[in-house]
Amino acid sequence: MSNKNVRKAGFTSSGIKKGSLASSMMSKEAKASGGGVHSGGPTATLQGMGAKGSANSSGFTRSGISSGSKAAQMMSKEAKSHGGETPKGSTTATVQSVSMGGKGGR
Repeated sequence: MSNKNVRKAGFTSSGIKKGSLASSMMSKEAKASGGGVHSGGPTATLQGMGAKGSANSSGFTRSGISSGSKAAQMMSKEAKSHGGETPKGSTTATVQSVSMGGKGGR
């Protein structure tokens, strides 16, 4: 289900779909960073997963983040850099939200 939700949000193998949640996220992220979307950020991460259909295999699942997965490592690293929490709007939180069919906390 998470791969389907990522594509449904507009992150596809042919790029970000015009008028989608993905395009809105990309626009907001680019404005916030002065005109670009950074590698490793929510938009770039989700687009990579949408292009490859790899949300499930990365550990972002409908029921949460899989233990021992790339997603779990990403969440751990992010939490360590934020005093033990994964903040709302962070890459991990946003990717998990979208993979579950949400709007990425935006």
